[in-house]
Amino acid sequence: MDVIYRFLECGDPHCGFARVRCEYCGHEYLLADSCKRRHFCPSCHQKRVIEYGEWLLSDVLKKVPHRHWVLSIPKRLRIYFLFDRRLLAKLSQCAFKVIRAYLTHAVPDDGAVPGASIAVQTYGDFSNFNPHLHAIVSDGCFLDDHAFRMAPGLTGPDLEEAFQYEVLKMLKKEGKINDAIIENMRSWHHSGFHVYLGPRIWPDEEKGLENLARYIIRACFSQQRMVYIPAQEASDGTAKVIYTSKDGKHRQTFDAVDWLARLVVHIPGRYEHMVRYYGYYSN
Repeated sequence: MDVIYRFLECGDPHCGFARVRCEYCGHEYLLADSCKRRHFCPSCHQKRVIEYGEWLLSDVLKKVPHRHWVLSIPKRLRIYFLFDRRLLAKLSQCAFKVIRAYLTHAVPDDGAVPGASIAVQTYGDFSNFNPHLHAIVSDGCFLDDHAFRMAPGLTGPDLEEAFQYEVLKMLKKEGKINDAIIENMRSWHHSGFHVYLGPRIWPDEEKGLENLARYIIRACFSQQRMVYIPAQEASDGTAKVIYTSKDGKHRQTFDAVDWLARLVVHIPGRYEHMVRYYGYYSN
């Protein structure tokens, strides 16, 4: 709850401010304290988003082609991640196993290793709980001599089937599911697992890569897409929130308390990492 209360005080000068004065012209103004809450306050988190995009581009990613990967899981399994956030880190590990197997298959070399930055997102378009992964991955592998070999096109094993195998194996090891559930899910016509590979991003497309880096760690909601209706203005006397989808084509109306309940499940725990680095980018 500390995150919520700090967010409500963010930008309010009654809760603390600094007086800023120009030493040349003498102009002064008050700068209200910010809450500095990550992955929740859209204003404070946006500062982190911009800094992350610049840092990832300048200090982590090498001047090689990259791709945007998105890996998602079926609704049947999401409940386990809601009540045990430790599994989000293990989901990220499952994703890199698939990514590494795919790229080392495409670049057959004993010392080949890809580089990946994998971000966990737990929210869907309307802030429903939907854990999935966004990854910026080198489109090929780095070799022992630090040379880079590009993957020859989109060929390789069935990625969705491989991702399904790794996630189900992990959940079984953690005691969340059993063989009966695995057998049932394997019989589904549509598995619910999905792996998306975006188009190749070349090294000179720095702006596109930076925008992608910002996108994968954005806040769980946008104030620009949210309209608050006070209780005295609502027809049933209950405060409402109207939220618009990212494409602007759909809207949903929530009771204010229900909307708040949706948001709080996306607040990461203290010291919980939402972005992890693997392979060549791990150090």
